Amino acid sequence: MEYLAYVFAALIGLSLGLIGAGGSILTVPVLVYLAGVNPVLATAYSLFVVGSTSLVGGFQNLRKGRVDFKTAFVFGIPSIAAVYLTRAFIMPSIPEMIGPIGAFSLSKGTGLLVFFAALMIITSVSMIREKTASEIEHLEKKYNYPLILAEGVGVGILTGMVGAGGGFLIIPALVLFAGLDMKLAVGTSLFIIAAKSLIGFIGDIQTGYDFNWLFLIGFTAFSISGIFLGTWLGKFVDGRKLKKGFGWFVLVMGIYMILKETIF
Repeated sequence: MEYLAYVFAALIGLSLGLIGAGGSILTVPVLVYLAGVNPVLATAYSLFVVGSTSLVGGFQNLRKGRVDFKTAFVFGIPSIAAVYLTRAFIMPSIPEMIGPIGAFSLSKGTGLLVFFAALMIITSVSMIREKTASEIEHLEKKYNYPLILAEGVGVGILTGMVGAGGGFLIIPALVLFAGLDMKLAVGTSLFIIAAKSLIGFIGDIQTGYDFNWLFLIGFTAFSISGIFLGTWLGKFVDGRKLKKGFGWFVLVMGIYMILKETIF
């Protein structure tokens, strides 16, 4: 199954190269269900994979002039601080057993997977709704520092908890609160995701996790190779047309994870 995980790692990068965001939401499920990584450790691995892959994607957008560094700093600094503090202090303080909650008593790993699955469902809805991007573009936009800072902290905590990049939250925030157009928001978000994910991973290193570096670097290499392939295919395929289908796949995966962790 580990070999299949490498294949999906490439598909995660491919989706990022084609549609710009959303692919990283599959990193944790792939690591847990295909590579057999412990759920808590998988969120740490995901930070490294998502951060490294997003950094490559960010530089690709930088070459095309699609990065606003002013906004990246304003949004990114509070987000980076939040994700680092979450990984270094909040996550280690969560008990191994959460509950009991009613008739259920969840382990820390299971609780994270259920929470992550709920996030996948929310993400999938935003991807399925094809009109979301155009609706956002037509809303009134202005540079709103307090909302940018607040969103940065919120996304940072979310990333710290589940190891996902949060591009589906960052991109609308950059469009609405910073007045960026959609392409500029996508490029800028990749740098934000890269910085907060990789610095959050440093928080994990400090907590003393036992990493399988050989697997992690190999998985990340496949993901990065996928983003190059996705960028090339993007010249021939409209990624926006694939986004809805990918959203349905993420929705099914999210529902499956909740059922598997709570019922089956």
